[in-house]
Amino acid sequence: MTITSNQQRSASRGADDARAALDAAVAHLRGLQNPAGWWKGELETNVTMDAEDLLLREFLGIREPAETAQAARWIRSQQRDDGSWANYFGGPGDLSTTVESYVALRLAGDAADADHMRRALGFIHGLGGLESARVFTKLWLSLFGAWSWDDVPNLPPEIVYLPRWFPFNLYDWGCWARQTIVPLTIVATLRPVRPLPFTLDELRTGAPAPAFAALPSWAGFFQRLDKVLHAYARRPLGLLRRAAMRRGIEWVLARQEADGSWGGIQPPWVYSILALHLMGYPLDHPAVVAGIRGLDGFLVREDTDGGVVRRLEACQSPVWDTGLALTALLDAGVPADDPAVRTATDWLLDEEIRVRGDWSVRRPDVEPGGWAFEFANDGYPDTDDTAEVVLALRRVAHPDAERLRAAVDRGVHWVIGMQCKDGGWGAFDADNTRELAYKLPFCDFGAVIDPPSADVTAHIVEMLAACGLAGSDACRRGVSWLWAAQETDGSWFGRWGANHVYGTGAAVPALVAAGVATDDLRIVRAARWLEAHQAEDGGWGEDMRSYRDPSWIGRGASTPSQTAWALLALLAAGRAGSESARRGVAWLVENQCEDGTWDEPYFTGTGFPGDFFINYHLYRLVFPVSALGRYVAATTEGGDRG
Repeated sequence: MTITSNQQRSASRGADDARAALDAAVAHLRGLQNPAGWWKGELETNVTMDAEDLLLREFLGIREPAETAQAARWIRSQQRDDGSWANYFGGPGDLSTTVESYVALRLAGDAADADHMRRALGFIHGLGGLESARVFTKLWLSLFGAWSWDDVPNLPPEIVYLPRWFPFNLYDWGCWARQTIVPLTIVATLRPVRPLPFTLDELRTGAPAPAFAALPSWAGFFQRLDKVLHAYARRPLGLLRRAAMRRGIEWVLARQEADGSWGGIQPPWVYSILALHLMGYPLDHPAVVAGIRGLDGFLVREDTDGGVVRRLEACQSPVWDTGLALTALLDAGVPADDPAVRTATDWLLDEEIRVRGDWSVRRPDVEPGGWAFEFANDGYPDTDDTAEVVLALRRVAHPDAERLRAAVDRGVHWVIGMQCKDGGWGAFDADNTRELAYKLPFCDFGAVIDPPSADVTAHIVEMLAACGLAGSDACRRGVSWLWAAQETDGSWFGRWGANHVYGTGAAVPALVAAGVATDDLRIVRAARWLEAHQAEDGGWGEDMRSYRDPSWIGRGASTPSQTAWALLALLAAGRAGSESARRGVAWLVENQCEDGTWDEPYFTGTGFPGDFFINYHLYRLVFPVSALGRYVAATTEGGDRG
């Protein structure tokens, strides 16, 4: 793209403003680094985490009044005007989230006839009542006798014996799903009921259960199979069932992490604690103690005008955050041997995973390497974290260059070994693509498999290119996968971030790094898609509703992280001098807070597309720093900053 002299002068002035904003942002980012070297922003999700935490503690008999009051304050503060609770900031009310919040507040002592509770109940009835809630909500209420176990899809513990070639074996599920399903089979088999001190009959509408789908359909087949499994559960093969439950518990215990978690995420964590407890493990058993103590470590407390509130992180992201923060500092021109860079590098090197996990079931000949998302998740490194960490580490000047190079090489080799047959990459497993699981009655919420995605594949292609492997077979196959995944409008779908802005913001820099020319018509189409979806205020935003409603694709309130993603793609596409890039940078400059960071109440991270969303509190800072740093480098003479 040819840049005129007027554009150059305008870009130069914009670069001055960007440089000032960048300096302030870098100072803020430096201030957030832990002395040990890592960064960790809060990972904010929705109030089901807090509601289920109270229900878990109630079931275990360890719920404390002060803890309950703090959690209840937080839940109340998130209620919408229509009485509902949403799954993300600014989103529509969600039935199941509202049901769980209502129950938690009843547990906290809120009267059913209080105004906010009556409004919640009205919303619940308007969407079909408890009868229309998702399976996980009904499962939680079954623990307390407010829903029948007969009406929860059956999960036979014998699944642990299914061979890997058989449908629905454990390794057909994504790692987060398999770690949830195994303990749930035990909970659902034992069918415990510990009644609450109040009834929840008001949640029901009395509507009859929906009729089964037609038998020729998968849905109809599995609905009827569920009835067969329920019948078997009443008179199972006793020896087999007991052996399966023991095997399941052994499987669960073998996967508990050093911090007491399972997978570092809430769903398998809480169900594993329940399964252990129900199988006779006392509350003072080391595995149970570690599990509960670990959950306590995921609590965030905050002083508000109404008192202290307490919320539970569904997960924590220190490795991911540290890799992104390190790249941001280097993009901003921080020296490769800066003390902050050095301590972050030392910490990341210590976090390298050198043991085999579930991923090795499908890739037994691949040597361990790479990084996970959390502080302690050795069983589940992921390709996305590994790619981002390698992209950062390869730019660092470290006194132990041999150690650094060896860790990077192991990470690259591990990621290459995790490539799927079609050339793309999933996050945690290879070839985890069997979609039949979605036909089960149990699977009415969230992703349960881990197929290749454009954003993960793009990050890995970018990593391979940065490591001099653009010409390798793995990289070429990854590039081909990305081209095949490009949407007809020129964008890419974002699996782990919202949504097409994220996917496109990852794919364009990766393809250009891999050697695709910026005037390639497919790159031009992607850049034009971004320019066409720039908001009037100069920023970019894409609402989470875009996962369900195509009219929201590329549309939403402007956010710092999404604006930065779009800018990173435009800069890679050679459009640093464009009016679109200038306006995007101006939006970041104008919306920066006095302390150097940005406000971002909107959620831009994705856990399960369409169902579960994340507000990474560090995204609002690290991505703008990278975008501003690269913009300054591209528009300032001699300003190459990486």
